[in-house]
Amino acid sequence: MAQNKKYYVVWQGHATGVFDSWQECKLQVENYPGAHYKSFNSQREAIEAFRGNPEEYIGILKTIASHKPSVVNYSSIPEIPRGAIAVDAACSRNPGPVEYQGVDIDTGRRLFHVGPLEGGTNNIGEFLAIVHALAMLEKLGRGDVTIFSDSRTAQAWVRNRHARTAITPNAHNAKIMELVRRAENWLQTHNPTNRILKWDTDRWGEIPADFGRK
Repeated sequence: MAQNKKYYVVWQGHATGVFDSWQECKLQVENYPGAHYKSFNSQREAIEAFRGNPEEYIGILKTIASHKPSVVNYSSIPEIPRGAIAVDAACSRNPGPVEYQGVDIDTGRRLFHVGPLEGGTNNIGEFLAIVHALAMLEKLGRGDVTIFSDSRTAQAWVRNRHARTAITPNAHNAKIMELVRRAENWLQTHNPTNRILKWDTDRWGEIPADFGRK
């Protein structure tokens, strides 16, 4: 008798989100100290668990990061649609360790966080953040949600479905370059309808997904 398909939520790991196989989940939690994850019998249940309060499923979790993104005041910024997502990346050197995240602009709640991953660049992180948001929203059936990024380069790479990075793949950066390859493949095989807009830092201040390390 065939086993029922499982879906896996990772609240804390190399990457966070909903994964549709144990192998994908294992990649995110293996060798990650304090990883938090759980399996569910349906994709809908898993998505609801990921978007909800993880304490209901696995007890009290430590905060992934001490920096809390700011919540945008919509009364002063009418150009930003409700329900939009902001993404951003941080890189301590170029190349160097990269991490990226996506934030619900309405609430300031972090929707996903990946990294640090060795041997990347800020542009690569910004690119991966946009594609991660697109893939997540497609799974949720939310092609109407706007994504904001402050990187023109990453937006161009997404439009062209190709990351024009000068980084050469090697053993040190193998993990992040594999994510780049997978992101390009996803873009080449999907047609997302989400608007991807440039965050106007001069007018609106730092993007809500900013890591606050400047």
